[in-house]
Amino acid sequence: MTRNILNSPYFLWAILALPAIPMFSALIAATPGQDGQPVSEALLHPTGEFAARFLIIAMVLTPLRMLFPTSGLVRWMIKRRRYFGVAAFAYAALHTALYIIDMGSLRAILGEFFAIGIWTGWLAMFVFIPLAVTSNDLSVRRMRRSWKALQRTVYIAAVATLLHWIFVHNNLGPALVHFVPLAALETYRIWRGLTRRPVAAT
Repeated sequence: MTRNILNSPYFLWAILALPAIPMFSALIAATPGQDGQPVSEALLHPTGEFAARFLIIAMVLTPLRMLFPTSGLVRWMIKRRRYFGVAAFAYAALHTALYIIDMGSLRAILGEFFAIGIWTGWLAMFVFIPLAVTSNDLSVRRMRRSWKALQRTVYIAAVATLLHWIFVHNNLGPALVHFVPLAALETYRIWRGLTRRPVAAT
């Protein structure tokens, strides 16, 4: 019974949706944030933060599998990595929608578009879209090798997200707390790939 629950996609979706419950509750109630912020502005940071967190979780699973090849938890998460990627996109989409609402007009959006903290956010979002759309078995079968090439653009999204976070909040610390572990694990993954001995031909 417990195994069936854990293997149910609905169970994982419910877990991934938990952070959104208080967000939508605040939106429905139009509850202002600190210092009387409009609710759309108050939710910009948490939605962006969870988008980054789920993106990082999806990306660290491969190096974690290298570090802990026998871990049942890592294997369980690897099989469901697409869920974390789609969740990252969903929170990023909500983040973008709230930003558009908060800005109020196309002129206001375009007025700050070329600020590094803004265009990097849009870049990350535009990379997320095709990744989310193709996160299904049908796309894997039809795209074949090009599917993996497309998935590698997630690194562009990760760098853009990091820069967006740093420059929007003008605060290096929280962004590095999230992204330094990712950078360390990805460095390990690359090192393992470079130092792995080729299998001798027989």
